[in-house]
Parts: sequence; structure tokens; C-alpha cells
Amino acid sequence: MAKRENDTFSMKDLMGAFIKENNLSKGMQKLQIEEVWGKLMGQGVVSYTEKVQLQNKTLVVSLSSSVLREELSYGKEKIVKMMNEELGEKLITKIMLV
Repeated sequence: MAKRENDTFSMKDLMGAFIKENNLSKGMQKLQIEEVWGKLMGQGVVSYTEKVQLQNKTLVVSLSSSVLREELSYGKEKIVKMMNEELGEKLITKIMLV
């Protein structure tokens, strides 16, 4: 019978190791980015958001309202900064509103 280890690990550490071992970090980042977009922008903006995706450090956001697209374009740098702060790492360098 195998000897049992008495080391304890937090659930966060175990999940992080599992995600890294199975190469799931990009998928988790995608889910996290969509969640953070909804949290920071609020229900009003989310209702006009069709798609949010990260492509080579560029956040591509598809919006159904041209007026909202224009309004958000004035605060691109602030949105990038807020998103990176909420994500806890610098994943996004620029934002493209389409």
C-alpha cells in the first residue's frame, strides 16, 4: 500500500496546478474576461454586447449599438486599465470596438 502524504493544499493551488497541467489557461482566461467585462461595464452595456474575445493581447468587443461604440471609444485606455486590474495581470494591451 502506498504511503499517504500529510501535506495539505488549498483548493486554489490544486485548481491552478490542474489548469496548468492540462493546458487550460487560455480557456479560463476567455471565461474570466467575459465575466469581468460584464461586471465592470454593467447591464446596460452588456445588453448591447454581442461578443467579447481576446486575440493576441487585444480585447475585441462586438457591439450592436454604434452610439455606445462611439461613447466607449473615448475611454479605451481606462477600460484596458480597469480590465487588467480586475484580472490581476496585464493580459490586455489595447481594445478594439467593432
